[in-house]
Amino acid sequence: MKQNTKLLFIVSILLIVLDQVTKFLIKGFSFLGFSSEGFGYGEKVEVIGKAIQFTFVENPGMAFSIEFGAGKIFLSLFSVIASILLVLYIRNIGDKPTGYKISILLIFAGATGNMIDRVFYGVIYDYAPLFYGKVVDFILVDIPNIDVFGKYYDYFPVFNVADSCVSVGIVLLLIYNKHIPTLSELRGKEKETDNIQKK
Repeated sequence: MKQNTKLLFIVSILLIVLDQVTKFLIKGFSFLGFSSEGFGYGEKVEVIGKAIQFTFVENPGMAFSIEFGAGKIFLSLFSVIASILLVLYIRNIGDKPTGYKISILLIFAGATGNMIDRVFYGVIYDYAPLFYGKVVDFILVDIPNIDVFGKYYDYFPVFNVADSCVSVGIVLLLIYNKHIPTLSELRGKEKETDNIQKK
């Protein structure tokens, strides 16, 4: 792993830590003599007037409160697999442009942050078994009132730090889309890595 990739990987780990710290502060915690009551469910605190507020909701589905009907366990397992595959890819990302690397590492940070909620929060907070946790969302942004296919919105769907990482990462990935490797390129890199390790 090249030096700038290592630095970006460290930044992505720090973003995961930030994501988890903010969620624990919002949901509340008690650990090693330290505790915080957190927010009451649905409670709102103004940050920039009513334009941006902090609140506390839990999301059993995907990012931005999107429901996932195929089964909670599949979504959680997919999150784990995606995070592992991203780590393997980051290790062999090579000489890609820095912007592309940032996009991948932001997606990794966001996917891992929400994966931790889905896999472990049910056990940590004692409300569900492993893989059945809910994602903590807390950033509430006011938007002009709109009606989309019969559904009324006066706020943007509540989100968190991890969701923000994924969103920015995807935008960057669209900008650097020509650097996305094909499956054959990925297989070639795997063989190349294997040959280097054998030597």
